[in-house]
Formats: sequence, C-alpha cells, structure tokens
Amino acid sequence: MALLDVLAGLGPKLGFTLTAHGVDHGLRPEAARELDLAERHAAGLGVPFSRTVVAVAPGGNLQARARSARYAALEAARRATGADLLATAHHADDRAETVLLRLLRGSGPRGLAVLPPRAGERVRPLLRARRADVLLHLSRHRVPFAEDPSNRDRRYQRVRVREELVPLLTELSPGIVEHLCALADALGAAPDGLALEVGPLPLGRAQRKQLARAVSHRSREARIWLPGGRTLALDRVTLKPHLLAQERPRKP
Repeated sequence: MALLDVLAGLGPKLGFTLTAHGVDHGLRPEAARELDLAERHAAGLGVPFSRTVVAVAPGGNLQARARSARYAALEAARRATGADLLATAHHADDRAETVLLRLLRGSGPRGLAVLPPRAGERVRPLLRARRADVLLHLSRHRVPFAEDPSNRDRRYQRVRVREELVPLLTELSPGIVEHLCALADALGAAPDGLALEVGPLPLGRAQRKQLARAVSHRSREARIWLPGGRTLALDRVTLKPHLLAQERPRKP
C-alpha cells in the first residue's frame, strides 16, 4: 500500500503511468477483503487495479511456493498491460532477512547478492527504506493497510529470523541491516567469478609438482588465462585455485 501510494504521487512528476495488481493465493479467506481495500485506495488515486486468484501447488515450503505463484501472476499481468517494469515493495529489512536466510542455508557469495534494486524488469523502489520508514509513511498519510498474520507465524524460518535473530544482531551492531544490505550490494556488483572457489584441481602428484615449479618464487600465485577473459589463480603454497575478476593478460 505504501508503494502504491508513493508511486501514484511520483508518476505525474517523473512521467510514468502506473497500474496495480493484487494476488490472492487462495490460502486465507481474508485475502479477498484485503484486495478490496487495495482496490478502493487505488481508485482514489486514479490507478487502474486488477487481481488474480492463484492455486498454490501442494508440497513443502509453503512460502516459497506461494512466492512462485505470485510472481508468475504478476509477470502475466505485466505482459497483459504492456508495462515495462514490475515494481515490488521489498524494503531494507526484507533484504537483510533474506541475506541471513541464505547464510543459514550455506549460500556462497552469489547466493548472498539478493534482492537487487533492479533485476531485469523487476524494480524495488523502497529497497533503501527501513520497515519503520514504510510504517511511518502509512501513518503520516493515513494510508489504509492490512497485515498478513503469517508474518507473525514462527513456524516460518523467516519470521524467526525477523523476530529473534535480527533483534539480537541489532543489539550487537545497531547498523546490521544496513551492513547486510551493503554486503548484498557489493556481492551483486562484483564481476562474475570474483573470489569464488572452484574446488580442487584434478591433478596427479607429478602434475602438481610441475605446477609448483612453474610458479615464480617472487610471487605467491601462478595465473592461468581462461576462455572468456577470466583468470585462474593458483596459490603457490597450497595449490588451491580460485577465479579472479575478468581481466586480460598483459602483452609481453
């Protein structure tokens, strides 16, 4: 609702048109009334509104399945209206929570580069705002809203991260949300393959010995140029490889 309210105000100033679309996952009877609330507010703002009712496929991880169904419906609505972009209301706290969830699942650097401000046709205009900022906008401008009760259901790992882990980390580091978002930004901006482990090379003892001899004693690494302009750096001591940023070999 905050995103709808903000974009409706910015549209005439920035020269874009806006349509809104709501998705009912068919999981709660209250969802239809909540979309009625959104539709009334959109009408007051002069924004066309449509909705889709989806059937969430059975199986584990309900939130992930609902998210997949929701994005499929939103993308279909984007194409149907001829919109160039799909804007969602993710904010900084959402992003920090997602980084922590990925860490808990053992994701590597690329997996932590979550929820960028723009990814293809998807944009997240509120990504630099905190949850408190969003709630303040709703209060100041008297924007009606509804809260999904699943946001308080501790059976979901995201809710436990939000209500248990983030407050604890905030006690230790008040800027933890901003730090986690900065980490996601940095990893998202890194060139493909930067500092990513590629695993042990399948080399025999004799091959490893020859490679070790080939490394200059003045340098800790041997560098091997790979197709596509990437560089494989081989540590002289451990012979552990890792990919570096894209770069081209210097001319002799």
